[in-house]
Amino acid sequence: MGMGWHEWPLMLFTVLGQSVVGATLVMAGAVIGGNLNEQQGRAVHRSMFCLWLLMGIAFVASTLHLGSPLRAFNSLNRVGASALSNEIASGALFFAVGGFYWLLAILGRMPPALGKVWLWVTMALGVVFVYAMTRVYQIDTVPTWHNGYTTLNFFLTTLICGPLLGVLLLRAAGLAVSARYSLAILSVVALLASLCAVMMQGYELASINSSVQQASTLIPQYGQLMVGRLVLVVSGLGCWICPLLRRGNASVMGMVLGLILVIAGELVGRGVFYGLHMTVGMVVAG
Repeated sequence: MGMGWHEWPLMLFTVLGQSVVGATLVMAGAVIGGNLNEQQGRAVHRSMFCLWLLMGIAFVASTLHLGSPLRAFNSLNRVGASALSNEIASGALFFAVGGFYWLLAILGRMPPALGKVWLWVTMALGVVFVYAMTRVYQIDTVPTWHNGYTTLNFFLTTLICGPLLGVLLLRAAGLAVSARYSLAILSVVALLASLCAVMMQGYELASINSSVQQASTLIPQYGQLMVGRLVLVVSGLGCWICPLLRRGNASVMGMVLGLILVIAGELVGRGVFYGLHMTVGMVVAG
């Protein structure tokens, strides 16, 4: 019983992967509809490198979860039949399509019209990737995961972290980001929805038990940990939103600090998620 820190590779993979998908939606939207001039376009694409760097870190972390990282490609053996294979395949496809777009754009070989279509495809693949992640944990013998909270929380991480990461990279590229207020509101609404999900799930854990275990005893500090997560995420979003309200924009360094705090908070929440793993045993009530 306790936090799922032993699953730290999966914590990094899921949180970073979902954050990158959210940021990709933001940055792709800026390229598609931002009417960027040539200089701004180059700056945005240079900044976009950080997305694929983080995605690479996420995939490296995921291989550390395997018994033998050198056999990572074996996870693709059952694409279409295995949720795990589908997750890795969809993530790899998102990574490859998005990364190839970035490479061609950096080299100046991507026609603008084709680039916009390519970005729409990349965004769609990102959403599919997050959905594929959620399917891995919809296991009917793990009642604490086999519910709508898993799917909801994975997508909410995308909406909490993604806008902040995306706007940070656009700000680093020198853009003012006209949609910054709307994106900040989106992150706040996602956080409020996440808070509601935490309270509802915490209440329902008491009604889930097997013949040998009760879900509410898996993490005795569930409430305290979720409060800590909330403090970290609120503080991180505050580093972005408070300067936004005062000055109309936040500094890049302030947003970097905010992103670190938000990701740290989401990692705490994801650690709680993995710590809630339990199998049905002989019988499940609730």
